[in-house]
Amino acid sequence: MSSKVSFELKATDGAARTGVINTPRGDICTPAFMPVGTAATVKAMMPESVRATGADILLGNTYHLMLRPTAERIDRLGGLHKFMNWERPILTDSGGFQVMSLAGLRKLTEEGVTFKSHIDGSKHALTPERSMEIQRLLGSDIVMCFDECPALPADRARIAESMRLSMRWAKRSKDAFGDRPGHALFGIMQGGLESDLREESAEALKEIGFDGYAVGGLAVGEGQEAMFDCLDYAPGYLPEDKPRYLMGVGKPDDIVGAVKRGIDMMDCVLPSRSGRTGQVFTRHGVVNIKNARHSDDPRPLDEACNCPACTNYSRAYLHHVFRSNEMISGMLLTWHNLHYFQEIMDGMRTAIAAGSFAAWEADFHAGRASGDIEPV
Repeated sequence: MSSKVSFELKATDGAARTGVINTPRGDICTPAFMPVGTAATVKAMMPESVRATGADILLGNTYHLMLRPTAERIDRLGGLHKFMNWERPILTDSGGFQVMSLAGLRKLTEEGVTFKSHIDGSKHALTPERSMEIQRLLGSDIVMCFDECPALPADRARIAESMRLSMRWAKRSKDAFGDRPGHALFGIMQGGLESDLREESAEALKEIGFDGYAVGGLAVGEGQEAMFDCLDYAPGYLPEDKPRYLMGVGKPDDIVGAVKRGIDMMDCVLPSRSGRTGQVFTRHGVVNIKNARHSDDPRPLDEACNCPACTNYSRAYLHHVFRSNEMISGMLLTWHNLHYFQEIMDGMRTAIAAGSFAAWEADFHAGRASGDIEPV
């Protein structure tokens, strides 16, 4: 076990990379997908079940946890790892994105953001310093800088102004983070879909110096093509010897496209949220379990999958429990989705190490394009 956080690049294939992030709480194999444990839980999953899917690291959410149960309470109870019974690494986001997307009546100044809680309307303030304090109280292994993320589309002047504010906040985050052996601080590149602003942001972050670097401000409404266009150049502006994290992504083909372009880490609520709404990701595309075609189908969701939903239950049963609003439905479908996402990551790591990423990617897309099995 490492006493500090470090990154070791093991192999590359084109722009795709595989490596390992060493942390005191365990190694994170990259490319890595981080299930989202917003409020100190991956919804519908036990922590040991999340680990069984192959996850090395979880994401916790500063905004949600500061409001309920509060970072101070979690700290008194022994920190987030102990609180939620997850002893492996945890990354916490800074709260900036949720303030943009959830909070009511927010006010942005050079100092930070004041906002009203979406839960009870109470007033709160988040600054780079307060975000660092909350994440320290939570005890997360990877801490994210506090940044401002404008929703796209936005005009160039607004994106540039926002990016430069985020860079000033990045410096304040680094200063407030201080010296914390065993914990890492990641900077967040902004700049919308403007190559020169992305480069300016990357240069500012490198000058400050971080343990890893995120590509922020994507997957906020710009569409996959525009996101991939940005990822064709943005990761290349960041240091090769540090992990690169694409925040809030995504669907299976988004993830594969991002890794192809040099991304090492991703997170998304999609596998768990979709599982609760009956949407299932398989190697043959997306299955909607609520459809009547599954009601008499004795076959598994995916015969090649060895998750509990596929090895122990039929489509007919999964359809029935979903239509009956039974809790086990969200549990089994979420487990399957998380298992499938981790299977994709494992497949990519193996293919990159073997120098066969292009062939793996072609098989991946061909399988998903083939469509679901014929109805019975």
